[in-house]
Amino acid sequence: MLESFEKLTDIQEALKSGQLTCEGIVLDYLERIREKAHLNAFVEVYEEDALERARQLDERLRNGKVGKLAGLVVGIKDVISHKGYSLQAGSKILTGYKAPYNATVVDRILQEDAIIIGRQNCDEFAMGSSNENSYFGAVSNAADPERIPGGSSGGSAVAVQAGLCHVSLGSDTGGSVRQPASFCGVVGLKPTYGRVSRYGLIAYASSFDCIGPLTKSVEDAALLLEVIAGPDEYDSTVSSTPISFYSKELEWKGKAKIGYLVEGVESEAVQPEVKEQMQVTLDRLKEEGHEVEPVKFKQTRHLLPTYYILTTAEASSNLSRFDGVRYGYRTQAAGNLEELYKKSRSEGFGKEVKRRILLGTFVLSANYYDAYYTKAQRVRRLILEETQEVLDQFDFIVSPVAPTTAFKKGEKNGDPLQMYLADIFTVQANITGFPALSVPNGVDNQGLPIGFQIMGRAFDEARVMAFGKYIKELTGSLVRS
Repeated sequence: MLESFEKLTDIQEALKSGQLTCEGIVLDYLERIREKAHLNAFVEVYEEDALERARQLDERLRNGKVGKLAGLVVGIKDVISHKGYSLQAGSKILTGYKAPYNATVVDRILQEDAIIIGRQNCDEFAMGSSNENSYFGAVSNAADPERIPGGSSGGSAVAVQAGLCHVSLGSDTGGSVRQPASFCGVVGLKPTYGRVSRYGLIAYASSFDCIGPLTKSVEDAALLLEVIAGPDEYDSTVSSTPISFYSKELEWKGKAKIGYLVEGVESEAVQPEVKEQMQVTLDRLKEEGHEVEPVKFKQTRHLLPTYYILTTAEASSNLSRFDGVRYGYRTQAAGNLEELYKKSRSEGFGKEVKRRILLGTFVLSANYYDAYYTKAQRVRRLILEETQEVLDQFDFIVSPVAPTTAFKKGEKNGDPLQMYLADIFTVQANITGFPALSVPNGVDNQGLPIGFQIMGRAFDEARVMAFGKYIKELTGSLVRS
């Protein structure tokens, strides 16, 4: 029933006409969640609470007094705090922990009458590119359950892809919204760093983390950003730059000057169909009169090393608070305080999280701090300056979202480097803080979705999304469910 409603505005029209009710919408999603439980997208479903909220909204709809997100059913990634509900970040170490307060983004969508239907599976502490690192098990891609959905917001992307909720809120530290959006054929937005409050988000790497929407349409991504963006007294890193009415500014006008990453259409490491689809879209843009030119970054080979040195360092610091003393998992095999710390963390954290904590602790150690961490911070500045120089010349930088389509489960687990290379096109936006959007761009020979990434200037989400909507319409890409 709900598959025909791509945008929230369509749902709201049906609510006004009496074709739909909020309760009916929630019941339909709950049925689909049960039918597609094998995808493992949700770790907890708020069935009774969602239905009760829907009934209250139906009553208010009859009186004509509802917020701009009325009728919107949302899933939230298991790193976003929702008061009174469990919060585990996909980890054993937070077993039994309940959120004591709402994240700012949760407060803001609830104030506009959204319905939160549950929390969604993700890589442990948002560390991963495949959603195979979760304590709750791997998530399956709805296009092919033998394949990964991308990570770390895999459950959030699959939930939208498979019609288990209308939109999701995920987090993006190095591509964790955009890469699963690409693999699942949906829209994923990473806003400018500081555009959306991180208050209530379990931190992975604080100077990289961003909360962003996963949706079927660019229109819904724009509306969600409009609601969740803006200053927050609880987060001093949030910008006071004025918020646009993003949902009203989605009509693309004029011709754009576009720089495309040469590696995205020439590198042998990129899957042939991804390169072909990228070239087709670039050629179509040229036909439409846009200026399309190749861009090659001097710092490209430093992107992943810089990203992983800095994020693991921040993770080492951020995750030190999970010690088994005050909350969460605590070992039963400790004979003293030191053993309590060591065993609780050894038993509570998964393999990938432990790997990144160890890497981060190493680069922050006294003997290697200057050689790795300080140098990486300097290179981060060079990457920012070079990216800014390019964006001074071009309206957008475009590329594939990932070098391949969704790979098979277990395919890259034995080689962390190959797994990390899945982030090669996405980490630049997090290193620099610039906004980036993933929109569907066709499928490969096996019917697996391909994504097209658009990166723009800081706080220029309105133009990035307007161009993304234009690209989506230009390519005729459809959401696969």
